[in-house]
Formats: sequence, C-alpha cells, structure tokens
Amino acid sequence: MSGEKLFWRADIDALVFRPAGHGGWCAVHRLAFRSLLDRREPTPEDCLAFAAAHRASFEAAAAGKIARRGYGAAASLHLTSRDVARLL
Repeated sequence: MSGEKLFWRADIDALVFRPAGHGGWCAVHRLAFRSLLDRREPTPEDCLAFAAAHRASFEAAAAGKIARRGYGAAASLHLTSRDVARLL
C-alpha cells in the first residue's frame, strides 16, 4: 500500500492521493462520498477519515482502473463510488 498521504483539494472538491506504484494522482469527488457514506453533505474530514479507514479498497480500485484502462505511469484518474464500493 502506498505511503502517500491523502489530501483534500478544495479547488476540485475532491480527495486525492497517489496510488501505490503509480506516478499520477487519483481523485475521488465529494459526490462519490455521498453514496459511500450515505450522507447528503459529507465534510472533507468525513471523506478523509473514510478513505483512511478503507485505504486498501481505494488502492485496489485505483490499481484495477489503471490496469483495465491501460493508463500510463503518470496518468491521473478519477474513481467513482462504484469503483470503490465493489471493493469494500
């Protein structure tokens, strides 16, 4: 699992991290967390805590999407709630 920290980027209203072994950024928009947390208005803190608690699922979702789509080593990507929920 990556040692990279999870960050909140207010400018895009999303959690971001670098998946293990990948040079690009992975973003998960706050709207995805509405479904994952079953909350209408999750705060950035709610999202960061959930992602930290389920880091392995976020990493696996990112790795799967990178492999399926054939993304290059530095490509950035976006995860949806479905991408993550499949692995929770």
